[in-house]
Amino acid sequence: MTTSQIVVVMVSVIIGAILKSTSGIGMPFVTIPAISYVATIEEAVVVGALPNLALNLALVWAQRSHWSRTRDLARLSAFAFVGGAAGTFLLVSLPEKPLIAVLILVVLGYVALKLASPEFEVGPETSHRWAPVVGSAAGIMQGAVGISGPIVVSWVQSLRLDRNAQILAVTVLFAAAGISQFPVLVASGELKGLWIVTLAACIPALATIPLGSRIRDRLSSAAFDQFVLALLVFSAIGLAWRTFG
Repeated sequence: MTTSQIVVVMVSVIIGAILKSTSGIGMPFVTIPAISYVATIEEAVVVGALPNLALNLALVWAQRSHWSRTRDLARLSAFAFVGGAAGTFLLVSLPEKPLIAVLILVVLGYVALKLASPEFEVGPETSHRWAPVVGSAAGIMQGAVGISGPIVVSWVQSLRLDRNAQILAVTVLFAAAGISQFPVLVASGELKGLWIVTLAACIPALATIPLGSRIRDRLSSAAFDQFVLALLVFSAIGLAWRTFG
């Protein structure tokens, strides 16, 4: 990569990592469009994969004490791991555009429901029953098209967890899908010539965690929910631009 390309990578990683450290999501929706302006979409996805995985794992460790306040997380993450591996192998055969279109509609439908009924909540029995479906779907989407954030966050937010438990839940699911996806990228040679850049990008990504934590602590519960909803809308717009633009 050229110097200008590396600058774009680092700046986009910092901005995306601040959003992710604050809310648990947002990094790929900043890095992929930004990097794809100066490189290919494939390079943007590959370069951002390791910093995103590293940040997910660091956030899981930072929020680990909140595990007891999550719901069905082990069940969700196990199916996300399996789905991530399956989705990666299905990458060449699954049509991307129909999957993305369905994902966008699901996200916008959830946002509309949340705005119309702010107190909407998925109960414990329902969440336990649907955990395998949601976990598998998130993993498959991550492996097949590189995007699982909208479906994960929509589901976790519908459980109405407190903010720290919500951060833990979404990052555990992202990490589970990412761990099963990353070895495939390595084995396929996708990282050839990009190792130095992607490893270097992990440093500023991890450095944003204290700042994200401070921002999150200053937000009220209502403001945090609104912030996450805004990121979901932004993610849907970004997906539409990336796929159909």
